[in-house]
Amino acid sequence: MNSSTASHRSSVSDTPDTSLFYSFLVLLVWIPLPLGSNKPWAVSLLCFAVFTLAIIWLLLFIRQRINLTPTFLSSLPVAALLLCAPLWALLQVLLNITIDAATTLQDALLGCALVGLFCLTTLLVRSKRRIRLLCYALVGSGLFQAVYGSMMTLTGVEYLFFVEKEHYRGLATGTFVNRNHLAGYLELTLSVGIGMMISTLDGVRSVNWRDFFRRTLTTLLGNKARLRIILVMMVAGLVMTHSRMGNSAFFSSLAIAGVLALILSRRSTKATIILISSLIIIDIFVVGTFFGVDKVVERLENTSENSETRDEVNTYTLQAIQDNLFTGSGAGTYYTNFPAYRKYDVGSIFYDHAHNDYFEFASDYGVVVTGCLLLAVLLVFISAIRAQIKRRNPLMRGLAFSATMAIIALAIHSTVDFNLQIPANAATFVVILALGQISLHLKSRGHRSRGP
Repeated sequence: MNSSTASHRSSVSDTPDTSLFYSFLVLLVWIPLPLGSNKPWAVSLLCFAVFTLAIIWLLLFIRQRINLTPTFLSSLPVAALLLCAPLWALLQVLLNITIDAATTLQDALLGCALVGLFCLTTLLVRSKRRIRLLCYALVGSGLFQAVYGSMMTLTGVEYLFFVEKEHYRGLATGTFVNRNHLAGYLELTLSVGIGMMISTLDGVRSVNWRDFFRRTLTTLLGNKARLRIILVMMVAGLVMTHSRMGNSAFFSSLAIAGVLALILSRRSTKATIILISSLIIIDIFVVGTFFGVDKVVERLENTSENSETRDEVNTYTLQAIQDNLFTGSGAGTYYTNFPAYRKYDVGSIFYDHAHNDYFEFASDYGVVVTGCLLLAVLLVFISAIRAQIKRRNPLMRGLAFSATMAIIALAIHSTVDFNLQIPANAATFVVILALGQISLHLKSRGHRSRGP
């Protein structure tokens, strides 16, 4: 009987795409390590890995060993909208309407890889176990980045990915070059972690105050305390970046997503309120006291029009957008195009990116394709909102919260930075978009798949 049970477990775990799924997780953890994959060789490796996984999945599908998932089929409109960007980039090269064909072609390949990541997530993450494994992989990656960045700062021995830091010394950057991009990555992974924390709440209303406090203490100090401690460490890493908008976007998105969750949920409990409140209060006043939230506040207070040139950069970028309103200057060509529009009042700094993702996409791709990308994100946001209204499964509700919070956080941060131009952050974001679709469309029953 024991051998029969072992044989059954072996057959259950050995599904055709199990190795493919674990390879997918390894890839997601790898992407942030080589400087956020923001180097040509790292981008090439990322594209090669994604295309290889996609080809293997297609071979399994052709051999009828795996099937299309309902989540993938329901997410085709989102995938089609995301695909508009790399397809248009290819057309920019073919029609010779880009000012740098080589860079535009590279961006087209990266765009295809990002859409491939979105599709692979909806195809491979087809069970609750796989959802948890993916979420814990992202949270674990975020934890590593936070701890690594913090330790480099606290010890004074500051290295990136086997390369000594040249910029932002004394500030947490993890394996990213720019502290704002570590902040953006932590915003995304913290959103996933908080969603997982919320999914552990039982949703049962307390019968009295004694029961309420018992449940609350169990949530904050029980077996779930490990995840809570991980979140505290990640927030400490975020605070130590001293990123103004990174911290502002995180706490704002947490508050907004928390209020939305309480409004939309018909099963909201006092435990949910306590959890969200503790995340804000404990992280700001306890973590911030030891890890420098006062430095972030000081930077916010000292921000002025005289000390910032981003407003001027945005003004000149708008002129560039108007000159190529519908076609764009070419994907990835901002650094080549912007010098023709900049003036002396932006200083001597070389801007390889606009400090505004919306403006940079519009400048590179044109307003139509940028609108398609925004619509794709909006569709996922609506799916996450609908999931919080309709789904009763705690895991799906937590997943929907993660997607909602991540979208709000990056929507805010993108107004003053270029996180979506960094491959690691863009890749993580499209995976979370896929999780938003999964939160609504993955069937709790009736579409069970074997294996992890």
